Amino acid sequence: MAQKKKIFTLCIVHQEGKVLLGMKKRGFGKDRWNGFGGKVQEQESIEEAMFRELKEEAGITPLSFEKRALLEFHFQGKPEYLEVHVFHTSSFAGEPAETEEMKPQWFSQKDIPFEDMWPDDKHWFPLFLQGKKFKGVFLFQDKNIIRDHTLKEVDSL
Repeated sequence: MAQKKKIFTLCIVHQEGKVLLGMKKRGFGKDRWNGFGGKVQEQESIEEAMFRELKEEAGITPLSFEKRALLEFHFQGKPEYLEVHVFHTSSFAGEPAETEEMKPQWFSQKDIPFEDMWPDDKHWFPLFLQGKKFKGVFLFQDKNIIRDHTLKEVDSL
């Protein structure tokens, strides 16, 4: 039986050796630091979803952006998988502000709190921070254990 795909966005704000992450306050990924994003809604492009989620979760709007990655997340025993389009922005309008869903905080690149993030982040974040484009597939046993993963750099997405 083919797995059903759910499409998500993730935007990482990265500038001058710092990364803006948000502490998720509710829902999927609660109590973890993450980039900003969520499910792409019907009649919405992936880019429109990224803009909407960044505004809803951090109160900012990207002025420019680049798609850096396409990641698949499979969870053992689940009938669907997540296809996540990962974007980078370094310029934005507005000031990052706490919302009902996220509490933004800047981290220096050397102090990224991987121990309080999704376990896959430590695998792909270094490629992201180096400005590489890449694709990856992660198979989770549960929300904390990765059974298997692949990552490969690509020329375009």
